[in-house]
Amino acid sequence: MSVVYIILGFILLVIGGEFLVRSSVAISLKLKLSRMVIGLTVVSFATSAPELLVSLQAALEGFSDISLGNVIGSNIANIGLVLGITAMISPLTIDREFYRFNWPIMMLFSLALFYFLSSEYVLSRLEGIVLVCAIVLYLVLLIRRARRKPELQPDEVDPDLKVASGFKTILWLIIGGAALYFGSELLVSGAVDLASALGVSERVISVTMIAVGTSVPELAASVIAAMKQEKAISLGNLIGSNIFNIASVLGITAIIQPIAVKSEAILTSDIFWMIGIAFILIPLAFLPQRYSMSRWKGFLLFAGYAVFVSLAFIN
Repeated sequence: MSVVYIILGFILLVIGGEFLVRSSVAISLKLKLSRMVIGLTVVSFATSAPELLVSLQAALEGFSDISLGNVIGSNIANIGLVLGITAMISPLTIDREFYRFNWPIMMLFSLALFYFLSSEYVLSRLEGIVLVCAIVLYLVLLIRRARRKPELQPDEVDPDLKVASGFKTILWLIIGGAALYFGSELLVSGAVDLASALGVSERVISVTMIAVGTSVPELAASVIAAMKQEKAISLGNLIGSNIFNIASVLGITAIIQPIAVKSEAILTSDIFWMIGIAFILIPLAFLPQRYSMSRWKGFLLFAGYAVFVSLAFIN
């Protein structure tokens, strides 16, 4: 039954995330916010909702390793799995914003998380507040840069949602919230049961299965865009997702319920994989061909992710 719970949890999280994004965008458009602001703020927060609900539910139930493993594993999967597979299907062009702004910010947040966790083996409420304040500052800078450079404006906001009726918008919001809540309940419960059945820790299940599950929407969207030769997916999108996972998901969760490090492997292995696979993007971006994420580079990232998952279960 644990596998059934996990599958149902994934399905509900995908459904809940989709309805929450639609309702959030519809409400924002009715409030006459610009599409740029909605894309950079509302959509970003809404798409982080599945990770947030899973991490928060796990922390409240005392499974803090799932809270941390979910975010750290998702960040590794976004680069190794999602970016790797996408680049193998269709090579990506790297813009200057990647190494001038997005990548340094992602590394800064990743190193800050490592420092916070390693100092006292807990992500405290104060550190959660620091992370949330930092993401707000990041968003302000992001919006200012987007206004100066129109090409940075996101295009994922559907203007047709502006004409959605109030009843339909509220219904989407209720469905999205309910699906996310019950999906996170089932996923955490199934993950704990499956870990016990397989004789592995909750941390292993969270950095692998749960992390991949919460990254499925990004993976599906990226693969479809790559197959259609569209520019819908970019390094910036995935790096932005990693920043939001650390700052908003763990930040908000820690404010509500401090997150303790229970498994030593999170600090001796997982977080170094997260930092390492993020750092390697810089040499890949410039060597040997500059500003290009080619197929062989995608294969290298995917192979690295496969090694990470294998070692997680072996160890």
